[in-house]
Amino acid sequence: MYENFNLKFYLYLKMKKFILVLLKAICGCIGIVAIYIICGYFIPFIGVAEKPVSEPRNIEAYILTNGVHTDIVVPIKSAEIDWSKEILFENTLSKRTDFKYLAFGWGDKGFYLETPTWAELKPSVAFKAAFWLGESAMHCTFYDEMTEGKDCVKLHLTKSEYLNLIRFISQKFERDQNGNPILIETDAVYGKNDAFYDAVGSYSFLKTCNTWTNEGLKAAGQKAALWTPSDFGIFRHYRN
Repeated sequence: MYENFNLKFYLYLKMKKFILVLLKAICGCIGIVAIYIICGYFIPFIGVAEKPVSEPRNIEAYILTNGVHTDIVVPIKSAEIDWSKEILFENTLSKRTDFKYLAFGWGDKGFYLETPTWAELKPSVAFKAAFWLGESAMHCTFYDEMTEGKDCVKLHLTKSEYLNLIRFISQKFERDQNGNPILIETDAVYGKNDAFYDAVGSYSFLKTCNTWTNEGLKAAGQKAALWTPSDFGIFRHYRN
């Protein structure tokens, strides 16, 4: 009887210790999420100013959001680059060749290819994306025209700024032995005028699609947030 009491007491202590550790872990996770939300909201208010230039700003580009995800949009053909030689029209379902603009969005490959809607988001995909465990992809979408509004902001770039932006975008593509972007063969496109390509780097809760766009704006000498995981952090500097 005395041995049974000792065993029960031992198991009680073990269970108590386990519950305390579990509670600490849960509280720690809640604390991390809370800190992330607070930082994700307040840090974007710290702005990075547009760099002063002496060259004329005669190249038009755009930043575009769907309410969650942001893209950088550039003219397909300019004196600086012809994007259609790298991002081929024929890789889209429409096969059209008369578009004027091309949007670039970097993000988690699993999100792009396995999550058509938020309702279909799998916990495994979300976990991999949050913690550097997944691959990344570039989503390239062709457009006929861009219309300025609350979800689309026009940028005016100098030649040097655009060349820096070109370099920033180009370096994010995974490339084959011939230096060409690697097309992802998939039916998970969002429309008739887009395609996916393998990209460099891993998505995480610290480096999101919007963080990438924000870094692109910095590379091009444009207004940006110090850091932001959301589209709000970018657009608040352009909606004032």
